[in-house]
Amino acid sequence: MSIIYIISDYGRLMKKGDVLQLKKGDDILKTIFPFKTEQLLIIGRIEITSAAINLLMRHRINTVFLHRNGRFNGRLTFPQGKNVFLRQRQFQSLEDERFALAFVKAVVRGKLRNQLTFMQRILRTKELGSEGKKAISGLKQILVSLEKADNLKSIRGFEGIGARYYFSVFRRSIKPCWAVFNGRSMNPPQDNVNAVLSFLYTLLFYRVDAALETVGLDPYVGYLHALNYGKPALAFDLLEEYRTPLADTLTVALFNLGILSADDFEPVTSEDVEYPVESDNPLPEENSPPDKKGILLNKDGLKKVIPQLEKKLDTLFFHQELGVRMTYKKLFFEQARHFRRVLSGEETAYRPLQIK
Repeated sequence: MSIIYIISDYGRLMKKGDVLQLKKGDDILKTIFPFKTEQLLIIGRIEITSAAINLLMRHRINTVFLHRNGRFNGRLTFPQGKNVFLRQRQFQSLEDERFALAFVKAVVRGKLRNQLTFMQRILRTKELGSEGKKAISGLKQILVSLEKADNLKSIRGFEGIGARYYFSVFRRSIKPCWAVFNGRSMNPPQDNVNAVLSFLYTLLFYRVDAALETVGLDPYVGYLHALNYGKPALAFDLLEEYRTPLADTLTVALFNLGILSADDFEPVTSEDVEYPVESDNPLPEENSPPDKKGILLNKDGLKKVIPQLEKKLDTLFFHQELGVRMTYKKLFFEQARHFRRVLSGEETAYRPLQIK
């Protein structure tokens, strides 16, 4: 089973026998075999016939519709979880301060350790100077302070401070002079490095979200990220462990290996800015200034980034806890099942992905 992407602002997706075809006039641009498809991501603006939608529903293919910059437009999804008692336990856990504190601390600890590992990798190849070394030392101290935290507000604060240390060093890992990173920015990204980070975070988010629903969990019941109407907080919680190992490292490689070029980005004007999914604000900002502008990947850039992400997700690595080799694609589901076991009391503590 595979994840299929359609990146297009033209064409019509229609049913032809037992397959789907993306056509422009009489030309067939893409053929999709539903029985081989796990998820379909449509990026851009295409027409879809009712027969095509019926075929997607018959095969229960999770279909996500995204704006070209990754903003969520809509979705075809199908109920996976029939275990009402599992979801009841999720809602009960919101009142369990000990459970929430332990889980959030584990998630933030894992995220900070991954960031520290990547910072130390950068230190081995670049002279970071006193400021860079100070950032690494500061992040180490944050990890020590984290263990003493006894409330969610403090833990969230440590995560924010750690992010500032991390991104102050992360910028030093990008080699091309045309690649710009002026600190983390979003809604919309303000430079080309942030454009790639935001897009990759968005694609990973939908993998995590789908994995949670597949194992019967409610993605909206989270702990680290504040609960809000229409916000899949748990999906954002579990996304944290993948940001550095998958998105950040891939972003650096895309620039440094020459896979992306300056021509793969475009500025967006106040008329066509739409905002990508971000953990702090998954919905468009209602009170955004009308002249807010940014930088996004263009169609050529998207077509370069997506295959590289798929290649990375197919990479085998050794899962220390399970003692087996697996792909990152499979890891999304393994970690969702792991959280479910922790929630049900079958395991004592959540263990996020950590890179070495």
